[in-house]
Amino acid sequence: MNKIVSFIFSLALLTSLTACFSNDNETHSTTTDITATTNTTEAETTVQSDIVKDDATAGEKLLDSFYTAIEADPAISADKLAEAILSNSIIEFEGAQMPVENGLLTGFGNAEITGFKEGVMFSPMISTIPFIGYIFILEDNVDAEEFIKTLKDNADLRWNICTEADEMIVDYSGNTVFFLMCPNSLAAE
Repeated sequence: MNKIVSFIFSLALLTSLTACFSNDNETHSTTTDITATTNTTEAETTVQSDIVKDDATAGEKLLDSFYTAIEADPAISADKLAEAILSNSIIEFEGAQMPVENGLLTGFGNAEITGFKEGVMFSPMISTIPFIGYIFILEDNVDAEEFIKTLKDNADLRWNICTEADEMIVDYSGNTVFFLMCPNSLAAE
């Protein structure tokens, strides 16, 4: 009986490893790093106006959800903001959110992310989808652009062992920062 259970377990492990390695051999899309800062000149904010286009990426559409929620309630909490983003109709998976504290965070390797007074991570319940997002409400003395630079410098689009995100979207409004790594499309395949 133990041999049968061991065999089944080994077969399951081998199958999951094969899936990981087969993803490595696939052609990955070029990654996109978009930072559309709301506090910049008109020329630098063209990404924001393009977000509502039909051909916008998943990340751009979710960034638009961020802008919409912030505009509707500038004092919105991080968890309510993450909830609003996860309720976007383009998300076809069951999402979850959880509060995070300053320190080591998923997706940033060994870098400690600090400087926020409220933080929420949002992601799919299924871990094989290369999607992870954060909402950070910064401490009063923290510069949003420097905080974003720290995020971008330490983010790893391949934080999820078997998959890789296609794009990184980072922006802020006031003292609230939106960070997302995700596929270009969230449509079911």
